[in-house]
Parts: sequence; structure tokens; C-alpha cells
Amino acid sequence: MRLGVLTGGGDCPGLNAVIRAVVRKAERSFGDEIVGFLDGWRGLVDDRWMELNVEVCRGLLPKGGTILGSSRTNPSAIEGGLEACQATLQHHGIDALIAIGGEDTLGMAHRLTEAGSPVVGVPKTIDNDLSATEFTFGFQTAVQIATDAIDRLHTTAESHHRVLVCEVMGRHAGWIAAYAGIAGGAAAVLVPERLFDIDQLCASLTARHELGNFASVVVVAEGAAPKAGSLELAAGDTDAFGHVRLGGIGAVLATEIEKRTGYETRATVLGHIQRGGTPNAFDRVLATRFGVAAVEAVHDGSYGTMVALQASQIVRVPLAEAVGELKTVDPSLLEIADLFSA
Repeated sequence: MRLGVLTGGGDCPGLNAVIRAVVRKAERSFGDEIVGFLDGWRGLVDDRWMELNVEVCRGLLPKGGTILGSSRTNPSAIEGGLEACQATLQHHGIDALIAIGGEDTLGMAHRLTEAGSPVVGVPKTIDNDLSATEFTFGFQTAVQIATDAIDRLHTTAESHHRVLVCEVMGRHAGWIAAYAGIAGGAAAVLVPERLFDIDQLCASLTARHELGNFASVVVVAEGAAPKAGSLELAAGDTDAFGHVRLGGIGAVLATEIEKRTGYETRATVLGHIQRGGTPNAFDRVLATRFGVAAVEAVHDGSYGTMVALQASQIVRVPLAEAVGELKTVDPSLLEIADLFSA
């Protein structure tokens, strides 16, 4: 067979590990040829590609990013985009495409499948918000990066008796904030799943201060929002899939906390630091398992599916199910975060 592979959406640690696993499994077990399309769906629309083989992928396992490049190109937003993707696949004699990405990439993979193209999906997002899989690769590494940052922020907060706000990624779900907040001993964890009360937050920080705890780290997901009327947040631009570019809640929150409490407060935005660098052991293993399983799904003819982690096993789920529902943080996890805050 001749397989295509692409990486779409935001990059994250583990993408190269998936590519490596796809190539090794396909080439060594089945004698397949592999074509990598560059910069996500843009590579299919514009017919930009590279040949992949075991030699090209040597040494990729610990490397962050993706050798194929990525983009947030949405073929559905381009006139004739879907047809261009199909034409490129046909031109290269691609028997099946493996699409590695998050909800937008997998949603496009689903549309391509419905249009008659054989596609298998691999879930990728540091936000860990895809409902059909317990974990997505990249998430655990992002949590470790955020936890390390919180540990460092604690020491400088203690030295200067400050409140420090740490903004992490998480548009619709606060998995990184919840995990890193618990692991880092945050004074408060603010997530998109529940509106926060700025008065209650400041009262909690004041209570900590009066008990002699003069250093507090507040962890906030970029998509967290205050209760109506308590804070004004500026709207950002949108990407090709219509998502507002988030960022800025940390700075707004820090300003408001200092104004209301009188405590010196600073904001740190981790931003793309969470996406870059070497994947940890968990993400390397999960990414490798996903890559191998995706090739097996192709050879079993299980098109229109996504490989997923459920009960520690790799399974296949319909792409429609994979992108049909957002996976939000379990309320019990937020209860634990609350228990150790304030």
C-alpha cells in the first residue's frame, strides 16, 4: 500500500514519535510506501509533500515538533479545498491517509471520509479534551512543563511575598490547569468548566495572607471566564476554523487581584512553551502505540475511525464519535484542587 500522513493544528510533543511509529510499522511489517504531506491540510490543498522512510525518521523519537510541519488550514473554508485534497491523494496513488491532530483536524478527516476517501485519525492535543480517548499524547508533557513552572513561581513568590498568576493553555477544558494546579500546589485553579467569582478569589487570597501565607500561585486556563459583569475581557481574532485566539486572562486577573487586595501581583503566560520541546516517556510510548495502531487500522480496512486509549488499551472509535463531544474536567478532580487551595 501507499500511505499518506499529515500533522494538523497546533504542534505538541510526540508528533514526531507518531510519524516515526507509522513509518516503521508500515515499512517493516507491510512493505508500504509513505508520503508525508507538509503543513497539515495545506500540504494536500497545495500538493506539497516529502517521501518518508525509516532512515528519514531515524532519531525522531525525542524531538519535539513535527518534521512535516503543521498549520491550521481548513480546506472547507477554501473554495474547492476538499476536492483539491482528494485530487492530491489520487495523484499520489494514496490508498489511505493517516491524519494526526485535534478536533479540527479530525473533523476534517471525518468530512474527507464521508466524501469517500479512506482516512484513519490519531488524536493529538495538549488540551486532552477529546472525549473518545482517556489521554492524548502531548498532554502529560504539557502538564509537567506547567508543574515545573509553578514550582519555580512558588520560590520567587515566597522571596517577594507576591501573588503570581500562571496562565496555561486550555480553550474549552481545563485539564492542564487542573493537573498542574494540583501537582504544583496552587492556591487556586480556574478553568473554563466553571465561571469564577473574582470577589471570592480575592477573599481566599486575603485569608491565606492573614494566616501568614504571603506567597500564592493562581493557575488559570486561557479559556477560563469570570461570572457576568465582574471582569471585562477583550475578544481576540479568529483562526481558519473560527476559534478566537485566546490569551490575556492572566494579565487581567493579576491587575484585578492587585487592585482589590493590595498585594503585589504578577502574571506569567506559559504559552507555546507548553507545546515545544522533548516529549516525556509517557507521551513517547502513547504516541508510538497510536502510530502502530493507526497502520494496523489501515490494513484492517477500518477507515473512518480514530485510534484511542481506553482502559489502558488502544481501541478504534468512529471519527464522528471522536469529534462529537468535548471532554471536560471531571468535577471530582476540581474538588481535589479546591481542597488544597486557599
